Amino acid sequence: MIEILEKYSLPEGLSFVANQYPGKVVFSTSFGQEDQVITDAIFRNEIGINIFTLDTGRLFQETYELIDRTRSRYKKNIEVFYPNTEKIQALVSNKGANSFYESVENRKECCFIRKIEPLKRALAGAEVWITGLRAEQSENRNDMKIWEWDEGNKVWKFNPLIHWTYEEVLKYIAENKVPDNPLHKKGFVSIGCLPCTRAIEPHEHPRAGRWWWEESKKECGLHAG
Repeated sequence: MIEILEKYSLPEGLSFVANQYPGKVVFSTSFGQEDQVITDAIFRNEIGINIFTLDTGRLFQETYELIDRTRSRYKKNIEVFYPNTEKIQALVSNKGANSFYESVENRKECCFIRKIEPLKRALAGAEVWITGLRAEQSENRNDMKIWEWDEGNKVWKFNPLIHWTYEEVLKYIAENKVPDNPLHKKGFVSIGCLPCTRAIEPHEHPRAGRWWWEESKKECGLHAG
């Protein structure tokens, strides 16, 4: 499978996987630049892949506006998954709204409730999960393949942009006039929840702005292992 997908263009690879697993392929978008590239390829080419996003309840206003602009541009639906209400209520009631600043454990707990648990619901019934991961984004992603088994979620993971450079992503967005988050031009390379994301300096690592107050692997657990 890897050898086949390595030869295909982005639309060709997406179409091939969709045809191999009809009705069982989903794409998770956080509306970052990589995800917008894949969304454009899916919608413009009418590829049979369902697209969903996770609304943590703490996103930037610019992200919410981008969601609406993307829907308007392509005239397509994007399914939204939210955290479990009771778990969010318990977390905020017991630890406060910003407990994630206090420890890595608290931050991972918040990520689990707001992102990982909803993701598992979103992936239920799917056989292939498409992501916008790129190898150069972080050290943790250097060894990821274009096609690999995700044991935690029991699905195949298809990473069609894994070998793309950031310059290739920007070129695709410009050439195809893909809707883009204005925060990217303000130094926000990797955009997550508002209280957990800051702009980075030109010399900093692309993931330096995520959970900037802690020393960690800069991952929330969605793509662990």
